Formats: sequence, structure tokens, C-alpha cells
Amino acid sequence: MQNSNSFPDWHGTTILAVRKNGQTVIAGDGQVSMGPTVVKGNARKVRRLAGGKVVAGFAGATADAFTLIERLEAKLEQYPDQLARACVDLAKDWRTDRYLRRLEAMLLVADATAIYTVTGVGDVLEPGESAGGGSVAAIGSGGNYALAAAKALIDQDLSAEDIARKAMAIAAEICVYTNGNLTVESL
Repeated sequence: MQNSNSFPDWHGTTILAVRKNGQTVIAGDGQVSMGPTVVKGNARKVRRLAGGKVVAGFAGATADAFTLIERLEAKLEQYPDQLARACVDLAKDWRTDRYLRRLEAMLLVADATAIYTVTGVGDVLEPGESAGGGSVAAIGSGGNYALAAAKALIDQDLSAEDIARKAMAIAAEICVYTNGNLTVESL
């Protein structure tokens, strides 16, 4: 299965961020698929950055995502403890730099106070507060399933990590490009 660019039709990744009661969690599944075939089931798509103060998850081409994470780390060194500024600067570079513009990935980034979705079209999106309190954001093939499940669970008497784990389990039941092999990082 090839797309129009003669690259494999890679799918996979569900990344979910949940913030509730002062706890922020990013969870990512481990599945990478090529067409209808699972190529890897235990990929690690969630990383700690900035000495453990920031967590980032990625969806899309792995090499592209690693390039973006390296750039984000450099921005975090340039702007310590200023995640929003680092994300905006990365998004600006991503949109205007000839090399970076070709990267096909998305980032979900969080610190103890905020969650941001960073895209290659210059977006830095911070989710609003959900009806039950807290905030959630998701990216990737199963992102909408995990997002809907987390929004449904956010007003329950559950921790951010419990919500993330339950929502990811629901996404794994629905999305064929998502599995239950999770990496969960908490702040």
C-alpha cells in the first residue's frame, strides 16, 4: 500500500493528554502499522524533556517527530520554564523553515500547568477546560476516540492517569491503529 508520494502507508499512534486536579498525564500507545499490518507493537512515543519538567508525545513519521522533539528541547533550553514560548517559536520555525516544512508529524506537549498541540501549519493549541473540569487533548489515528472517551470520563471521581488509561483502552477497542501497550508519563 503506497500513497501518492511512494512512501509506505504508515498508520498508528494515539497520544492523549489529560490534566485534572493539578496532575498532568500524557499517554501513548505502542502500535505502528504499515497498511493492514502491525509492524511494531511496543513503540515508545512519549518522552520526558527539560530535565523531566515537560512531557511530549508525537504522532506521524518517527524521524520527523524526533527532529521536532530535538528542536523543542533546544527551544526549552533557550526559554527555560516557558513552554508556551518554546512551542510558539518551534511552530514559527516549523512553518517558515524550508526543511522543517516538509516534516510530517504532530506534537502534544505538556508541563505542570498547560497542554499544547503543536502542528506544522503554525498552530499552538491549548485545550479549553472540559465541562467536568480539567482539560484533554489528543492526536494521532485514534486521537478522536481517546479524546471523546476522556471527555466523557473527566467529571468522574478518577485521577488524570486513571482517565488517560481508561480512555486509551477505549480507543484501542475501537481504532485498529491503536493498541493497549501504553507509555504513560505523569507530572
